[in-house]
Amino acid sequence: MTASMLPDARDPSLDATARPEHPELWWALRDTWTVTKRNLRHFLRQPRLLVFSTVQPVMFVVLFAYVFGGVATTALPEGLSYIDFLVPGIFVQSAAFRTTQTAVGLAEDLERGVIDRFRSLPMARVAVLAGRTGADLARNVAVLLLMIAVGYAIGFRFSEGPLAALGAIAVVALFGFALSWVFVLVALHAPGAETAQSAGFVTIFPLVFASSVFVPIETMPTWLQAFAARSPVTAAADAARGLSVGGPVAEPLALVLVWCIGMMLVTVPLSSRRYQRMT
Repeated sequence: MTASMLPDARDPSLDATARPEHPELWWALRDTWTVTKRNLRHFLRQPRLLVFSTVQPVMFVVLFAYVFGGVATTALPEGLSYIDFLVPGIFVQSAAFRTTQTAVGLAEDLERGVIDRFRSLPMARVAVLAGRTGADLARNVAVLLLMIAVGYAIGFRFSEGPLAALGAIAVVALFGFALSWVFVLVALHAPGAETAQSAGFVTIFPLVFASSVFVPIETMPTWLQAFAARSPVTAAADAARGLSVGGPVAEPLALVLVWCIGMMLVTVPLSSRRYQRMT
């Protein structure tokens, strides 16, 4: 992408009817799409990363379903199988863990000077960060669809209808997208990819395992229940579970939306400001 490749929306030689009504927004969207495609191609050209990113969530579904299913079933409401309880939670768990790759990928680009080259181009500043999170969103949805197929193979079913199933997918995708902006901010402050990866793991690991992803929070100690009940991971898992197999939806859905909007209202402007101030 060079300056000669980017047509000027203010160029009088362009036909007036061909110019976008809001040129700055138009070129920002074009630049974001370009960076998104670059990140997706980069991911697809790394076979090992592609394999591990798809195999790991499948292993979680299968192992947790058959290793802990016998014990966990006793704590579930009558008529609800552990597979139906687990799979929507695994959707959220997998999306949460994959968002740490946002931090790793962005930190690697910073180390290799890729971001510096982007900054030298006549492109929208927001495009670099939005392109990274947009690519990770597309990857999350693709892996989520794979996990749904695996879930169906071991007995999971969406029982609330197609619209509710789409709602569950949308909740997981939105949660992953909002959380990825948290790790954009982590990457912009981390001194390297290894530090970003460690910071991501330390942040996500307790949030995921101290939540309703794997077991009902009622089985936890009282002090941990207080934390788990307010966790964004629990809210996302409960909302996805309610939309998938039935149960309370309104309260966890409202809570996860508040969490997602709150995270983005804080991290998007902070990340943009940090990126603009980097040298």
